[in-house]
Amino acid sequence: MFADFASTILAAGALTLLLALGALALSSVLGLALAYGRLSRRRWLVRLIQCFNFVIRGIPDLVLMLLVFYSLPAAINQFLEWSGSGLWVEFSPFWAGMVTLGVIFSAYMSETFKSGLQNIPRGQIEAAQAYGLHPWRIFWRITLPQLARLALPGFTNNWLVMVKATALVSLLGLQDVMFRAKGAAEATGQPFTYYLVAGGFYLAVTLASTFGLLSLARRLEQTNHAGRT
Repeated sequence: MFADFASTILAAGALTLLLALGALALSSVLGLALAYGRLSRRRWLVRLIQCFNFVIRGIPDLVLMLLVFYSLPAAINQFLEWSGSGLWVEFSPFWAGMVTLGVIFSAYMSETFKSGLQNIPRGQIEAAQAYGLHPWRIFWRITLPQLARLALPGFTNNWLVMVKATALVSLLGLQDVMFRAKGAAEATGQPFTYYLVAGGFYLAVTLASTFGLLSLARRLEQTNHAGRT
């Protein structure tokens, strides 16, 4: 019986990882945009992003997730009913969880990327502009490679926290690792055993991620060193 329940729990690991990777992609794109906005000369934009980061980081993740999953569709449906459109909106647990985590961690990613962008020598960007390079080419050839190296430690920390935060989505009904661990614990009356299996899954992902990202950091550092010599 243990093997059956344990395999059921671990089989949901693919869904958990897909959720985490989707949230990571969204938070990275939004975080980079917010980081550039923070470095903008437009004061109103800087203040707006600062306010966004303050609100997102000041409200618990679970509260934001419940607001997005339950309250936002209800508000949209009330508006649609008032407008007489006849439409009805309902969010799936997966997409609600992924988008919410992506938005939440974009605030943290923005701080990581902002610090990295500020540490890229300005002279390199100005030299590329003087040569007439297109802004996108400057970004892909100069900014992004250095940002990847400089922001990787903070990026790693955000990713590890995000993986663990995916467990909150089980409260929305998504059948991820934690949802199935809870079901196994209730069915067998052995919560310690099956929550330990779930904990082992998250620990394995953390170890694999740490090892992989540390290897990437060493490779980027070697590439940077070789480029200087």
